[in-house]
Amino acid sequence: MYIDFHTHGKLAKKLPFSTVYTDWLFAEARKAGLDAVCLTEHFNTMQFSDLYGYIMKKYERRGDCFLTPQGLRIFAGMETDIAQGGHILTVGIPEEIMELNRRLEPFKEKGKFLPFDELMDLFSKYRVLVGAAHPFRAGGHIPELPFESLKRLDFVDLNGKDVAENEDLARKRTETFAEMLQIPMVGGSDTHQAVQYGCIRTEFDRTADTVEELGCMMKAGGYTVTVAESAALQVKAAGVLKRALKEIHASGGDYVAALTQTGD
Repeated sequence: MYIDFHTHGKLAKKLPFSTVYTDWLFAEARKAGLDAVCLTEHFNTMQFSDLYGYIMKKYERRGDCFLTPQGLRIFAGMETDIAQGGHILTVGIPEEIMELNRRLEPFKEKGKFLPFDELMDLFSKYRVLVGAAHPFRAGGHIPELPFESLKRLDFVDLNGKDVAENEDLARKRTETFAEMLQIPMVGGSDTHQAVQYGCIRTEFDRTADTVEELGCMMKAGGYTVTVAESAALQVKAAGVLKRALKEIHASGGDYVAALTQTGD
């Protein structure tokens, strides 16, 4: 099973949710060779509940994940800001991710983000896998948190955007961090659109349908995290495309139709 642990279902947090765009993303993820994605949408994105509500109604349920007609498994998740600076990934039961997002409503604005340990206290009440997203990204301070706090994490994200900038440095830092905490390191593209799919992926020798299975497979090790030779080009192209699509939207155009030749 090829899986991407860090993906998004919208082009940007402040843009409206589009069913056509999200369906297109999932179809493109499958074309890129992925068997599964963790949909770790920003917790304070516009229409978070609409995005997940649509997926839960549209796609076939398979254990804890959803299966698209093309055969892509979608695990529900979320990316949450912390007060200290940095982002935390969660992957869990769809209904519980929805509930967690509702409970985080008072903390979605900058200046109101929960501190790491308070967020972890909340997550501990749910069946979620919790990871450090791109821990060495500029502006984040996750590695500076107390060791005992960091030990509460389940995994670390080797991020596609970071490996595209400097693969050797990103891998060395992230591997060392994961080894220090004795937790798995997995790969996530951090994509908001299709060009970036496949720039990094994690390969397991079997398929998971539940969060528990996924967690056990991560802890067991024996998987590989592969960076594509084209990763730097993919990430650069994705950034250019994202800016162009946002400009189309800002000028009153339909960026979804520009990509898919359809309307929403």
